[in-house]
Amino acid sequence: MRFFMSLVAMAAAISISVGAGTMGSAQAETPTLRILTYESFTSEWGLGTAIKPVFEKECGCKIEFISVEDGAALLSRLKLEGASSKADIVLGLDTNLTVEAAATGLIADHGLELSKLDLPMAWTDKQFVPFDYGWFAFVYDKTKLANPPQSLADLLKGDPKDKIVIEDPRTSTPGLGLLMWVRKVYGDKAPEYWASLKPRILTVTKGWSEAYDMFLKGEAALVLSYTTSPSYHLIEEKTDKYAAPTFAEGNYLQVEVAAKLVHAPDPALADKFLAFMLTPGFQSAVATTNWMYPAKMPAEGLPAGFATPLTKDQTLLFTADEAAKGRKAWVDEWLKAMSQ
Repeated sequence: MRFFMSLVAMAAAISISVGAGTMGSAQAETPTLRILTYESFTSEWGLGTAIKPVFEKECGCKIEFISVEDGAALLSRLKLEGASSKADIVLGLDTNLTVEAAATGLIADHGLELSKLDLPMAWTDKQFVPFDYGWFAFVYDKTKLANPPQSLADLLKGDPKDKIVIEDPRTSTPGLGLLMWVRKVYGDKAPEYWASLKPRILTVTKGWSEAYDMFLKGEAALVLSYTTSPSYHLIEEKTDKYAAPTFAEGNYLQVEVAAKLVHAPDPALADKFLAFMLTPGFQSAVATTNWMYPAKMPAEGLPAGFATPLTKDQTLLFTADEAAKGRKAWVDEWLKAMSQ
């Protein structure tokens, strides 16, 4: 998921090495782990910022974040840079993108035992390590929208004045999640659904942060986000005016993952980080920074007021292979509908 506060760039870690034979004591170069991820992960109040000092203390290293706007843009960045990437880890893809990412030949096996994760499904992927999950939803302000939608079909019936902000499936994992959601429910009739929904869409943003900011500023009545987004407002802002209904057709699931790159400059350090992701030092920060469900539930559980996970019957999901097989054609359908 994405973070709710202002985004800031993380300063690059600088290590200083002193040449042999110089006066004074030599200072060894500090190893640096470079993580390619999305911007909100590295924001001032994001999950990356929370776990960075914990892992740095544990590994005696430095973390350097390389960020792009949103999760789907990570795949484009990987394809563009190929083996020349300076990153050790890519973090923030989801199951709609893992097959295509693996097909690049840039993803290494993780070597971890992941059979006991607390996910809504069994996990057998040998390259990608889940770190959180959640369900997409349309968030609204209860004080402003009297008749919120209770289904994808209801989105077509609402007042045309109540505009919706969504994200681009080519650059954003929430945008891609909505594309999969609509396709899962409407199948071959998805293009007709998009054509009908288009008049209600205020704009399509590149990433989640921009879309949610527009919603909070009152520019739209609904925004594509997560069922857990209202938990942020309840826990951090002490307000219950935001809601994210479970839809009658079900809500689409997202599982976010990380992986080591084959050409990682420091593969051993990358392996340590992947293992660290499933420890309390990482997982205990997930709920109240990324506002998602931890892939491995910490002993303390979820904070009071956090949204209850949806059930299997309320969950929609394509397999990673199904998503990879259909993604290009479904994006093309969406583009055609949006351009008419």
